[in-house]
Amino acid sequence: MKLLITAGPTREPIDPVRYLTNRSSGKMGYALVEAALEAGHEVVLVSGPVNLTAPKAATTVQVETAVEMYEAVAREIGSCDTAIFCAAVADYRVDGIEASKIKKTEDELILKLIKNPDILGSARSEFGFSGVLVGFAAETDDVLAHAQEKMERKGCDLLVANDVSRRDIGFDREENEVTLLFRSGESQVLSLASKKRIGREILQVVENLRDQRKP
Repeated sequence: MKLLITAGPTREPIDPVRYLTNRSSGKMGYALVEAALEAGHEVVLVSGPVNLTAPKAATTVQVETAVEMYEAVAREIGSCDTAIFCAAVADYRVDGIEASKIKKTEDELILKLIKNPDILGSARSEFGFSGVLVGFAAETDDVLAHAQEKMERKGCDLLVANDVSRRDIGFDREENEVTLLFRSGESQVLSLASKKRIGREILQVVENLRDQRKP
């Protein structure tokens, strides 16, 4: 396979000093990259800002913002037959970035936020991607219900649901526990394990989905 994998957070600047972001470390996405490379696949990694070293064997595109990630995915996805969207992309960005540092005053600071492009949702509708599409859902409540709705709305073949309300897994942790949701209505729990092991298990499922598509 040739896989496109997105990983990490995005940073949405407010001014030259400040930005909006989230708690994603990129560890789950990078674990998927390592698993794919170990299995002999070709990987294009589109990575937000993380404190991780990208594997040399992967073709890596470094980005900062959601718009930059959208543009990178639009350029790269056409050459891939599988896409795994693991990045925690910011849903909103600031409308009007200040050219200089905003100074503190007695007034409240009010920011106007506008929607970022929907990268996962664009894979089918805008990028014309027909390969195996995998999304991630980081949720804090009604995890499976929200994940199921996301999978159907965005045309995923597989949705990886992650309960980030738990302190022992998810964001910035070494371990994870996820539920895989399939378009058939079936689900599969990947029990608590290192993100490297979870990455390998997810990749095996993705390989099976890819094989099922072969004539």
